[in-house]
Amino acid sequence: MARTSNIFARVEPEVKEQAEEVLNQLGIPMSNAVSMFLKQVILHRGIPFEVKLPESVPLSYDALTKEQFDIEIEKGIEDIKNGRTYSIESVAEEMKRDYGI
Repeated sequence: MARTSNIFARVEPEVKEQAEEVLNQLGIPMSNAVSMFLKQVILHRGIPFEVKLPESVPLSYDALTKEQFDIEIEKGIEDIKNGRTYSIESVAEEMKRDYGI
């Protein structure tokens, strides 16, 4: 058997649990997944996936001033009045596709 080294990493408990769920379904132990990632880093000579900010970010109430919030509410009211609405199913699909939620 090959020699191994230990890696200790701190991650949020929810992230670890969610990753373990997926990896368990795939039949891949966490240590094998980490090893696969590191081997890909070596092969790609960098992170093996694109690391960038999303093109658009959902508005956050905390990030808006009262005036900005009021403007956004007015936009929403105008959209409803003009029939520019979406079904909850299409919104859920788009949120999952664009933001992973």
